[in-house]
Amino acid sequence: MIDVSCILINYNTSKYSLECIASILENTKETLSYEIVVVDNTSKKEDYTLLKEGIGALNSEKIKLVRSKINTGFGGGNMMGVQFSSPCKYYAFVNNDTLFESANLLLNLSQFMVTHPDAGVCSPQMLDEHKNFRKTLDHFSSLWRELFKRGTMEFINPKRFPNRKKRYQNPIKVDYVQGSFMFINAEDFNTIGGFDTNLFLYYEESDVCRRILKKLHKNTYLVPSLEYIHYTGASTADSLQVKIEQKISLFYYIRKHYGWFHYKVVQCYFSIRYFFSSLLKPKYWKLFILLIQGMPLSKSIRQQQTIQSN
Repeated sequence: MIDVSCILINYNTSKYSLECIASILENTKETLSYEIVVVDNTSKKEDYTLLKEGIGALNSEKIKLVRSKINTGFGGGNMMGVQFSSPCKYYAFVNNDTLFESANLLLNLSQFMVTHPDAGVCSPQMLDEHKNFRKTLDHFSSLWRELFKRGTMEFINPKRFPNRKKRYQNPIKVDYVQGSFMFINAEDFNTIGGFDTNLFLYYEESDVCRRILKKLHKNTYLVPSLEYIHYTGASTADSLQVKIEQKISLFYYIRKHYGWFHYKVVQCYFSIRYFFSSLLKPKYWKLFILLIQGMPLSKSIRQQQTIQSN
């Protein structure tokens, strides 16, 4: 059994992937046994070729490259990586547009997990590409978070909902951390069944942390003394389709964890909100219609994917 299996997904961004892989190799000393599993999520042939050649040039036995014939999204791609990973103590799910900033990051995270047996998940502090602070912790999505917003919840109950915009000095227990870097106890992850692949994009990290908490009574921590860089906006583009996918995932998440009543209240809230938004910005009519329909999973980007032969 190795210590850590690092899993990252490439989707038409081989440049970022190769920089991320190099960062892991340069940062991680041999005091830790690890591997890097790279899942190509059906990139264009040209990008996959660049990725394959770049990995070959690194000449490292620690790297495994696997290629999916269909884009399975964030959760599905990571689950494919898990299937090809070696038996390990921890999974490090790392976005391909990240760089390790702190020295010996994987070793320090594993040591944190050993000294905090109540931890199921932890994460370093996220920075932007200029090494400025970025919000890393967040609160579970819920009816109340959607209606009253995060800031209000943090003001009313700061102990339960720590300030996301604050730079902490010591490890802090949180609801969940960003999916760009999740360091997870492998046994815990396997016990809950891993990522919910019904979620194509968004809310996967919140769902995993919530299930680990509910089923195993283990917590998620932010470890602010350790840092990583995440390029702003490199993972996904800001578009109407992205907003639609976010709402599809949110509605699925709310109904899964809170039930029908909370789901219907959230549906009414967003339907009213986007009805008026559509009057000013007609492009939102498509989103409004889907909200009326309940944001079904059948409208997800997942349903647009095709199986590739190359």
